[in-house]
Amino acid sequence: MNKSPSNGAFFRLYIAFFSENTGMNTTALNVDPAELAKFSDLAHRWWDPESEFRPLHQINPLRLAWIDGLVPLSGQKVLDVGCGGGILADAMARKGAQVLGIDLATKSLKVAQLHALEAETAGVLYREISAEDLAAEQAAQYDVVTCMEMLEHVPDPAAVVKACADLVKPGGWVFFSTLNRNPKSFLFAIVGAEYILNLLPKGTHEYARMIKPAELTHWARTAGLDTHSMRGMEYNPFTQRYGMSQDTRVNYLVAMRKTENAHV
Repeated sequence: MNKSPSNGAFFRLYIAFFSENTGMNTTALNVDPAELAKFSDLAHRWWDPESEFRPLHQINPLRLAWIDGLVPLSGQKVLDVGCGGGILADAMARKGAQVLGIDLATKSLKVAQLHALEAETAGVLYREISAEDLAAEQAAQYDVVTCMEMLEHVPDPAAVVKACADLVKPGGWVFFSTLNRNPKSFLFAIVGAEYILNLLPKGTHEYARMIKPAELTHWARTAGLDTHSMRGMEYNPFTQRYGMSQDTRVNYLVAMRKTENAHV
C-alpha cells in the first residue's frame, strides 16, 4: 500500500517544485527548506507548554528578564528575528514594547497571529519576511533586535547577524542566543536533550551548525556590533529547571550594541 507523504516531506517537495517553476532561490533567502518543514510540522503545538516547545516556555522568563534588565523594553521599538510562534515577541510586547516578529515559517506565523488575537496582546505584529529583506527596507529603525535560537538553523548565520546589525539604530541593542560547538554541547544539547531526556525532538539540532562564541563575535564585529556581555544557560535534570550561569559551553546568550558612530 502506498503511504501518503508526511507534512514535512510534502513541504520539501513543494519548496523544490516552487523553486524550479518560479525561479525562487531558497539559498538566496538564507533558509533551509528542511528546517522550515521541521518547525511547520509542529506549528500547532507552539503554545502548548508541555509540547516539544516546553524548553522555550521554560527559558522564556529567563531570557526576557535578562534583556529587560539591560534595556528596559517599555516604549522600545523591537524586532524579533526568527520569532516562530511568538513566545518571546508576545512576552516583550507585554512589557510595553512595540514588537514586530518576523519568520519564514508561514504556519508558525499564523499560530503567533492567532495567539495574539486570542490573548489580546497589544503592541505585537507579525510578518513573513527574511531579516535580510527587511534590512533593505528598514535599516536602522529598531531600538532592540532579538534573534534567539535561530542562527543554528540557517545556512548563512553571518548574513543574519549582518542584517540584525543593519536593522538596529546606532547605539541600539542586539541580542543573540544559540548553541556552542564543542564536545560538551554535543553531549548535552544533542545526546542528552534529544536522545536521553527527550527534551527536544530528535534531529532538532545539527552539531556542524552550532556556533562558537568566537565565530559569533567575529561576525558581529565585522557588522559593527560591540559585545557587551555573554551568559550561559544550563538545565538541571534533577530539578527540571533552567538557570542562567557563567558557563557558555552549551547554550549561551550574547548582548551587543551597535556603535554610536555607525554609518546608517
